[in-house]
Amino acid sequence: MKCINKKKICVLTALVLTTGSLLGGCGQAKTYATDYEKTQYNKSLVKSDGFAKDLCVTNTNVELANYTTDENLHAAGLFDISNAQVLYGDRLFDQIYPASTTKVLTAYVALKYGNMDDIVTVSENAVNFDADAQVCGLEPGDKLTMYDLMNGLLLYSGNDAAIAIAEHVSGSVDAFVNQMNEEARALGATHTNFVNPHGLHEEDHYTTAYDLYLMFNACCKDQRFIDIISQTSYNANITNSAGELRTVVWEPTNYYSTGVTQMPDGVRVLGGKTGTTDEAGSCVILYNQDMTNAPYISVVMGADSKEQLYADTSELLTAGIVK
Repeated sequence: MKCINKKKICVLTALVLTTGSLLGGCGQAKTYATDYEKTQYNKSLVKSDGFAKDLCVTNTNVELANYTTDENLHAAGLFDISNAQVLYGDRLFDQIYPASTTKVLTAYVALKYGNMDDIVTVSENAVNFDADAQVCGLEPGDKLTMYDLMNGLLLYSGNDAAIAIAEHVSGSVDAFVNQMNEEARALGATHTNFVNPHGLHEEDHYTTAYDLYLMFNACCKDQRFIDIISQTSYNANITNSAGELRTVVWEPTNYYSTGVTQMPDGVRVLGGKTGTTDEAGSCVILYNQDMTNAPYISVVMGADSKEQLYADTSELLTAGIVK
Protein backbone atom coordinates (compact mmCIF):
# COMPACT_ATOMS: atom_id res chain seq x y z
CA MET A 1 0.00 0.00 0.00
CA LYS A 2 1.22 3.43 -0.91
CA CYS A 3 -0.08 6.39 0.98
CA ILE A 4 1.14 9.80 2.00
CA ASN A 5 2.15 10.36 5.58
CA LYS A 6 1.81 14.07 6.11
CA LYS A 7 0.19 16.37 8.59
CA LYS A 8 -3.45 16.97 7.71
CA ILE A 9 -4.40 20.52 6.91
CA CYS A 10 -6.52 22.24 9.50
CA VAL A 11 -9.55 23.77 7.89
CA LEU A 12 -11.80 24.19 10.92
CA THR A 13 -12.18 27.95 10.66
CA ALA A 14 -13.15 27.97 6.99
CA LEU A 15 -15.52 25.09 7.46
CA VAL A 16 -17.29 26.63 10.41
CA LEU A 17 -18.05 29.57 8.15
CA THR A 18 -19.11 27.27 5.32
CA THR A 19 -21.42 25.07 7.36
CA GLY A 20 -22.69 28.09 9.21
CA SER A 21 -23.88 29.63 5.96
CA LEU A 22 -25.43 26.33 4.90
CA LEU A 23 -27.20 25.72 8.17
CA GLY A 24 -27.94 29.28 9.25
CA GLY A 25 -31.44 29.78 10.57
CA CYS A 26 -31.95 26.08 11.03
CA GLY A 27 -32.35 26.41 14.77
CA GLN A 28 -31.37 22.78 15.38
CA ALA A 29 -28.33 21.40 17.17
CA LYS A 30 -25.73 19.75 14.95
CA THR A 31 -25.46 15.99 15.21
CA TYR A 32 -22.75 13.90 13.63
CA ALA A 33 -23.62 11.15 11.19
CA THR A 34 -20.97 8.71 12.48
CA ASP A 35 -18.35 8.42 15.19
CA TYR A 36 -15.73 8.80 12.46
CA GLU A 37 -17.18 12.14 11.45
CA LYS A 38 -17.18 13.29 15.06
CA THR A 39 -13.45 12.69 15.38
CA GLN A 40 -12.19 13.15 11.84
CA TYR A 41 -14.73 14.75 9.49
CA ASN A 42 -16.43 16.94 12.10
CA LYS A 43 -14.97 19.99 10.43
CA SER A 44 -17.76 20.00 7.87
CA LEU A 45 -19.67 16.77 7.40
CA VAL A 46 -22.50 17.25 9.85
CA LYS A 47 -25.88 15.63 9.61
CA SER A 48 -28.82 17.99 9.38
CA ASP A 49 -31.87 18.52 7.21
CA GLY A 50 -30.74 18.98 3.60
CA PHE A 51 -27.07 18.39 4.33
CA ALA A 52 -25.29 15.02 4.34
CA LYS A 53 -28.33 12.96 5.26
CA ASP A 54 -28.33 11.31 1.82
CA LEU A 55 -24.62 10.44 1.88
CA CYS A 56 -23.13 6.98 2.29
CA VAL A 57 -21.14 7.06 5.53
CA THR A 58 -18.95 4.64 7.46
CA ASN A 59 -16.38 4.85 10.23
CA THR A 60 -14.39 1.76 9.29
CA ASN A 61 -13.55 -0.65 6.49
CA VAL A 62 -16.57 -2.48 5.08
CA GLU A 63 -16.21 -6.06 3.87
CA LEU A 64 -18.15 -7.50 0.95
CA ALA A 65 -19.06 -11.15 0.48
CA ASN A 66 -17.48 -12.86 -2.52
CA TYR A 67 -14.92 -10.08 -2.94
CA THR A 68 -11.30 -10.48 -1.92
CA THR A 69 -9.45 -7.27 -1.20
CA ASP A 70 -6.51 -6.60 -3.50
CA GLU A 71 -3.90 -5.43 -1.02
CA ASN A 72 -1.82 -3.89 -3.80
CA LEU A 73 -4.48 -1.21 -4.26
CA HIS A 74 -4.23 2.11 -2.45
CA ALA A 75 -7.97 2.23 -1.69
CA ALA A 76 -11.37 1.10 -3.00
CA GLY A 77 -15.05 1.59 -2.33
CA LEU A 78 -18.54 0.84 -3.59
CA PHE A 79 -21.49 3.06 -2.68
CA ASP A 80 -25.21 2.33 -3.04
CA ILE A 81 -26.63 5.77 -3.78
CA SER A 82 -30.33 4.91 -3.53
CA ASN A 83 -29.98 3.40 -0.06
CA ALA A 84 -27.16 5.69 1.17
CA GLN A 85 -25.07 2.65 2.05
CA VAL A 86 -21.37 1.84 1.82
CA LEU A 87 -21.33 -1.65 0.32
CA TYR A 88 -17.54 -1.93 0.41
CA GLY A 89 -14.76 0.19 1.80
CA ASP A 90 -11.03 -0.42 2.03
CA ARG A 91 -8.68 2.33 3.25
CA LEU A 92 -11.28 4.93 2.32
CA PHE A 93 -9.68 7.56 4.54
CA ASP A 94 -6.00 7.04 3.66
CA GLN A 95 -4.37 9.99 1.93
CA ILE A 96 -3.59 9.12 -1.68
CA TYR A 97 -2.54 10.83 -4.88
CA PRO A 98 -5.55 11.25 -7.22
CA ALA A 99 -3.90 11.76 -10.64
CA SER A 100 -6.55 12.85 -13.16
CA THR A 101 -9.49 11.92 -10.95
CA THR A 102 -8.73 15.47 -9.75
CA LYS A 103 -10.72 16.60 -12.78
CA VAL A 104 -13.93 15.50 -11.05
CA LEU A 105 -13.64 18.51 -8.76
CA THR A 106 -12.52 20.70 -11.66
CA ALA A 107 -15.74 19.74 -13.43
CA TYR A 108 -17.83 20.39 -10.32
CA VAL A 109 -16.49 23.94 -9.96
CA ALA A 110 -16.82 24.61 -13.69
CA LEU A 111 -20.42 23.41 -13.80
CA LYS A 112 -21.30 25.41 -10.71
CA TYR A 113 -19.68 28.70 -11.68
CA GLY A 114 -19.11 28.55 -15.44
CA ASN A 115 -21.39 29.18 -18.42
CA MET A 116 -21.26 26.22 -20.78
CA ASP A 117 -22.13 28.47 -23.74
CA ASP A 118 -19.17 30.81 -23.21
CA ILE A 119 -16.56 30.98 -25.94
CA VAL A 120 -13.11 30.39 -24.42
CA THR A 121 -9.85 31.54 -25.98
CA VAL A 122 -6.99 29.17 -25.16
CA SER A 123 -3.89 30.82 -23.68
CA GLU A 124 -0.21 29.99 -24.11
CA ASN A 125 -0.15 28.81 -20.52
CA ALA A 126 -2.93 26.31 -21.11
CA VAL A 127 -0.89 24.35 -23.65
CA ASN A 128 2.42 24.44 -21.77
CA PHE A 129 2.82 20.72 -21.01
CA ASP A 130 5.49 18.10 -21.54
CA ALA A 131 5.23 16.09 -24.74
CA ASP A 132 4.04 12.96 -22.92
CA ALA A 133 1.22 14.70 -21.02
CA GLN A 134 -2.40 13.86 -21.86
CA VAL A 135 -3.75 16.81 -23.84
CA CYS A 136 -6.64 17.55 -26.18
CA GLY A 137 -4.37 19.11 -28.80
CA LEU A 138 -5.41 22.68 -28.12
CA GLU A 139 -3.30 25.52 -29.49
CA PRO A 140 -2.83 29.12 -28.32
CA GLY A 141 -5.59 31.30 -29.73
CA ASP A 142 -8.02 28.42 -30.27
CA LYS A 143 -11.65 29.29 -29.58
CA LEU A 144 -14.18 26.74 -28.39
CA THR A 145 -17.07 26.59 -25.97
CA MET A 146 -16.89 25.77 -22.29
CA TYR A 147 -19.03 22.73 -23.06
CA ASP A 148 -16.44 21.58 -25.59
CA LEU A 149 -13.74 21.96 -22.95
CA MET A 150 -15.78 20.01 -20.41
CA ASN A 151 -15.96 17.10 -22.82
CA GLY A 152 -12.23 17.27 -23.42
CA LEU A 153 -11.71 17.37 -19.66
CA LEU A 154 -13.96 14.49 -18.65
CA LEU A 155 -13.85 12.18 -21.68
CA TYR A 156 -10.30 12.58 -22.96
CA SER A 157 -8.79 13.85 -19.68
CA GLY A 158 -7.05 16.76 -21.37
CA ASN A 159 -4.74 18.67 -19.06
CA ASP A 160 -4.84 21.62 -21.45
CA ALA A 161 -8.63 21.67 -21.15
CA ALA A 162 -8.31 21.80 -17.35
CA ILE A 163 -6.09 24.89 -17.47
CA ALA A 164 -8.27 26.63 -20.08
CA ILE A 165 -11.35 26.02 -17.92
CA ALA A 166 -9.61 27.25 -14.77
CA GLU A 167 -8.38 30.46 -16.38
CA HIS A 168 -11.77 31.23 -17.91
CA VAL A 169 -13.88 30.53 -14.83
CA SER A 170 -11.70 32.18 -12.19
CA GLY A 171 -9.26 34.40 -14.07
CA SER A 172 -6.21 32.40 -13.05
CA VAL A 173 -5.23 28.86 -12.17
CA ASP A 174 -4.39 29.83 -8.59
CA ALA A 175 -7.78 31.45 -8.05
CA PHE A 176 -9.55 28.42 -9.50
CA VAL A 177 -7.60 26.01 -7.30
CA ASN A 178 -8.59 28.06 -4.27
CA GLN A 179 -12.21 27.65 -5.35
CA MET A 180 -11.68 23.93 -5.78
CA ASN A 181 -10.45 23.54 -2.22
CA GLU A 182 -13.24 25.72 -0.85
CA GLU A 183 -15.85 23.64 -2.68
CA ALA A 184 -14.23 20.40 -1.53
CA ARG A 185 -14.50 21.51 2.09
CA ALA A 186 -18.11 22.58 1.57
CA LEU A 187 -18.87 19.07 0.30
CA GLY A 188 -17.25 17.54 3.39
CA ALA A 189 -14.08 16.49 1.58
CA THR A 190 -11.86 17.86 4.33
CA HIS A 191 -8.91 15.55 3.72
CA THR A 192 -8.33 16.92 0.23
CA ASN A 193 -5.78 19.52 -0.84
CA PHE A 194 -5.38 20.26 -4.54
CA VAL A 195 -2.75 22.53 -6.04
CA ASN A 196 -3.68 22.20 -9.72
CA PRO A 197 -6.84 21.46 -11.74
CA HIS A 198 -5.49 18.50 -13.73
CA GLY A 199 -3.86 16.11 -11.26
CA LEU A 200 -0.32 15.89 -12.56
CA HIS A 201 1.79 14.87 -9.62
CA GLU A 202 2.74 17.35 -6.94
CA GLU A 203 3.68 16.37 -3.40
CA ASP A 204 1.02 18.54 -1.75
CA HIS A 205 -1.77 17.41 -4.09
CA TYR A 206 -3.75 14.67 -2.37
CA THR A 207 -7.17 13.37 -1.39
CA THR A 208 -8.86 10.21 -0.07
CA ALA A 209 -11.09 7.67 -1.79
CA TYR A 210 -13.98 8.80 0.41
CA ASP A 211 -13.44 12.44 -0.51
CA LEU A 212 -13.46 11.45 -4.17
CA TYR A 213 -16.79 9.73 -3.62
CA LEU A 214 -18.18 12.94 -2.08
CA MET A 215 -17.00 15.04 -5.02
CA PHE A 216 -18.13 12.58 -7.68
CA ASN A 217 -21.49 12.12 -5.98
CA ALA A 218 -22.03 15.88 -6.06
CA CYS A 219 -21.20 15.97 -9.77
CA CYS A 220 -23.64 13.16 -10.51
CA LYS A 221 -26.50 15.30 -9.23
CA ASP A 222 -25.97 17.52 -12.29
CA GLN A 223 -27.45 15.85 -15.38
CA ARG A 224 -24.95 17.68 -17.59
CA PHE A 225 -22.15 15.75 -15.91
CA ILE A 226 -23.92 12.42 -16.46
CA ASP A 227 -24.61 13.33 -20.09
CA ILE A 228 -20.94 14.06 -20.74
CA ILE A 229 -19.41 11.01 -19.07
CA SER A 230 -21.98 8.70 -20.69
CA GLN A 231 -20.85 9.49 -24.23
CA THR A 232 -18.70 7.18 -26.34
CA SER A 233 -17.20 10.11 -28.27
CA TYR A 234 -17.50 13.86 -28.73
CA ASN A 235 -16.85 16.06 -31.77
CA ALA A 236 -15.47 19.48 -30.87
CA ASN A 237 -15.49 22.32 -33.40
CA ILE A 238 -12.48 24.55 -32.77
CA THR A 239 -11.62 27.83 -34.49
CA ASN A 240 -7.92 28.62 -34.55
CA SER A 241 -6.28 32.04 -34.26
CA ALA A 242 -6.46 32.48 -38.05
CA GLY A 243 -10.20 31.90 -38.06
CA GLU A 244 -9.96 28.40 -39.53
CA LEU A 245 -12.31 25.70 -38.29
CA ARG A 246 -11.23 22.17 -37.41
CA THR A 247 -13.08 19.29 -35.81
CA VAL A 248 -11.44 16.97 -33.31
CA VAL A 249 -12.88 13.78 -31.85
CA TRP A 250 -12.38 12.93 -28.19
CA GLU A 251 -13.11 9.46 -26.85
CA PRO A 252 -13.30 8.30 -23.22
CA THR A 253 -10.25 7.04 -21.40
CA ASN A 254 -12.13 4.43 -19.37
CA TYR A 255 -12.02 0.95 -20.86
CA TYR A 256 -15.68 0.13 -20.29
CA SER A 257 -16.84 3.02 -22.46
CA THR A 258 -14.45 2.16 -25.29
CA GLY A 259 -15.20 -1.55 -25.18
CA VAL A 260 -11.65 -2.57 -24.30
CA THR A 261 -13.08 -4.13 -21.14
CA GLN A 262 -16.50 -5.77 -21.14
CA MET A 263 -18.98 -4.57 -18.55
CA PRO A 264 -19.85 -7.22 -15.96
CA ASP A 265 -23.13 -9.04 -16.54
CA GLY A 266 -25.93 -7.31 -14.68
CA VAL A 267 -24.12 -3.96 -14.48
CA ARG A 268 -24.20 -0.88 -16.70
CA VAL A 269 -21.17 1.39 -16.44
CA LEU A 270 -22.35 4.79 -17.62
CA GLY A 271 -18.98 6.50 -17.36
CA GLY A 272 -16.56 8.12 -14.98
CA LYS A 273 -13.07 9.49 -14.61
CA THR A 274 -9.73 7.78 -14.86
CA GLY A 275 -6.30 8.80 -13.62
CA THR A 276 -2.80 7.44 -13.91
CA THR A 277 0.59 8.59 -12.68
CA ASP A 278 3.58 6.68 -11.35
CA GLU A 279 2.79 7.87 -7.84
CA ALA A 280 -0.99 7.38 -7.95
CA GLY A 281 -1.03 4.15 -9.93
CA SER A 282 -4.03 3.40 -12.14
CA CYS A 283 -7.30 4.82 -10.82
CA VAL A 284 -10.95 5.01 -11.85
CA ILE A 285 -14.17 6.30 -10.30
CA LEU A 286 -17.39 5.27 -12.05
CA TYR A 287 -21.12 5.87 -12.14
CA ASN A 288 -22.89 2.53 -12.52
CA GLN A 289 -26.41 1.14 -12.59
CA ASP A 290 -27.95 -2.23 -11.91
CA MET A 291 -30.65 -3.66 -14.16
CA THR A 292 -33.33 -1.63 -12.36
CA ASN A 293 -31.37 1.59 -13.08
CA ALA A 294 -30.46 2.03 -9.40
CA PRO A 295 -27.20 4.05 -9.19
CA TYR A 296 -23.89 3.06 -7.61
CA ILE A 297 -20.53 4.79 -7.41
CA SER A 298 -17.37 2.68 -7.46
CA VAL A 299 -13.83 3.86 -6.86
CA VAL A 300 -10.62 1.87 -7.25
CA MET A 301 -7.32 3.66 -6.66
CA GLY A 302 -3.71 2.65 -7.13
CA ALA A 303 -3.75 -0.51 -9.24
CA ASP A 304 -0.41 -1.67 -10.60
CA SER A 305 -1.69 -1.64 -14.19
CA LYS A 306 -4.78 -0.74 -16.18
CA GLU A 307 -5.49 -4.40 -16.74
CA GLN A 308 -5.47 -5.04 -13.00
CA LEU A 309 -7.52 -1.89 -12.40
CA TYR A 310 -10.39 -3.12 -14.55
CA ALA A 311 -10.14 -6.69 -13.30
CA ASP A 312 -10.47 -5.44 -9.72
CA THR A 313 -13.28 -3.06 -10.67
CA SER A 314 -15.27 -5.72 -12.51
CA GLU A 315 -14.92 -8.11 -9.58
CA LEU A 316 -16.06 -5.42 -7.15
CA LEU A 317 -19.07 -4.45 -9.28
CA THR A 318 -20.13 -8.06 -9.70
CA ALA A 319 -19.86 -8.83 -5.99
CA GLY A 320 -21.63 -5.67 -4.86
CA ILE A 321 -24.26 -4.95 -7.48
CA VAL A 322 -25.30 -8.19 -9.17
CA LYS A 323 -28.02 -9.82 -7.10
